[in-house]
Amino acid sequence: MDGTAEILWIRALLSDLHFSSNPMTILWCDNLGATCLSVNPIFHVRTKHVEVDYHFVRDRVAKKEIEVRFISSQDQLADVLTKPLPHASFTYFRS
Repeated sequence: MDGTAEILWIRALLSDLHFSSNPMTILWCDNLGATCLSVNPIFHVRTKHVEVDYHFVRDRVAKKEIEVRFISSQDQLADVLTKPLPHASFTYFRS
């Protein structure tokens, strides 16, 4: 949800500054379950505990403001800024 809120804030800021942006922003996520929940309009019994966050994201996906796509953990560029990585992974992302 935080990523979605940030995307919407940046899109609003760019709009206020009269910059045009794509009609849909891609949000890359390395959680396959979260990716599936964001596009699934039907929640099953096992997802009763899902928080309001997923409803917020799913509504934005339904309005075609964002698109949530899956990316594997090995290819997640944000990890270089948020996690300690092995030397090989750090070097790969740095390049």
